[in-house]
Amino acid sequence: MDDPRERPVPGGDPPEQATKQPREQPQSGAAPAGCGPAGGAHSCARSSSRWAAFKGTPFFPATVLVVILAAAAGLFAGSYTYVMANPTPHHVPTAVVGASDSPRGKAFVRGMEQALDASLELREYDTYEEAKRAVDEQRVFAVLNVHRPTAGAPGTADPAGTVEGRGPDTAGDRGSDAGRERESEAAGDRVELDISGASGASVAEVFATAGPRVGERVDIPVTVRDLNPLQKGDPRGLAIFYISLAAVIIGFVGAIQLSVHARSLNPAERIAFTAAYALLGGFAIAALVDWFLGALNLPFVESWLILALTLFTSGMVFTMFNTLFGRWAMLPTWGLMVLLGNPSSGGAVSWPLLPSVLGHIGRWLPPGASVNAQHTAVYFGNYQHAFPFLVLAGWAIVASAVFWIWRHRHPGGRAAQAPSDAAAA
Repeated sequence: MDDPRERPVPGGDPPEQATKQPREQPQSGAAPAGCGPAGGAHSCARSSSRWAAFKGTPFFPATVLVVILAAAAGLFAGSYTYVMANPTPHHVPTAVVGASDSPRGKAFVRGMEQALDASLELREYDTYEEAKRAVDEQRVFAVLNVHRPTAGAPGTADPAGTVEGRGPDTAGDRGSDAGRERESEAAGDRVELDISGASGASVAEVFATAGPRVGERVDIPVTVRDLNPLQKGDPRGLAIFYISLAAVIIGFVGAIQLSVHARSLNPAERIAFTAAYALLGGFAIAALVDWFLGALNLPFVESWLILALTLFTSGMVFTMFNTLFGRWAMLPTWGLMVLLGNPSSGGAVSWPLLPSVLGHIGRWLPPGASVNAQHTAVYFGNYQHAFPFLVLAGWAIVASAVFWIWRHRHPGGRAAQAPSDAAAA
């Protein structure tokens, strides 16, 4: 009798296939490419779903901000430390008057270059008055006035470097020309080193320290004078940098606050309110520093308007970046105005002591232009020039134009009212 277990099942598979089918099912599903061995598809799917879910939570932007802020902190400290911790002179424009081609004069100049570890950018002037005017116009930072009396005759030098003596020697007084030259160099050569603290406190300090030391080394008397000393309330010359820094920071912080708390402002309204807080903020800075603290004696109206223009320019720069980059606008604003602009502004460290590239770039950025204009207004009011105002105005105009042209991309503004809503109203 046949075993009923060996009978074929009608419409079904043979017994061997029926029993093997369940064991082959786990091998029927091949893993997708890139997801590992068999069974990895489920793991990849779970990872993708978890990543998508994480991106939808507030933890994703918070994590990105943690990384960005950490990098910004390091860059902020690094940029200021690199520029300000150990300022080094590079090419320092220096006026020269008098007998700078004498052996002692040349020795003094070489000694100054060695002491400063830099190359003095010497500019010769015929008279002391011309050199002094170059200082006032901020074309040079110091004046080397080398005095050399007439050979064999004691004399005194006037401020222009000319010598008043007894006249030409008689035949009986003549000796060896070489001997007289050595005698005059040993007895009469001297240097007046005129610095300008208002032109740059850090540069003036370097000159004032190095000059007498070099004079002792080359055996020539050196007298140091400050032609334009800093005001008593600002002995380090940093107050102008601080008020300009305040204008730059508050300028773009104000624009950020407008974008958060007054988001529905239309473009024209946003520009108007930026100008309003710029004018009021500039007045507050100038009044506090001058009238209440007495740190600086400001030409009030001019300083106020410079600060207001700085505030407005900084605010519009952020508004421009907010139009172009949306919520990430703070990154380019911070990089341009704080990481690059403030250290290279020449406010804390004068341009001749900055790295060469930063010294040139800083003048074309809003912080540097603000410091330049404010510095000239306070200490060299009769020699104000248009360049820093053109830089500030140029940035303000370009930023405002970009914002206005692409205003539809700006995240703020009021939505246009629909016709049906207008009719219902």
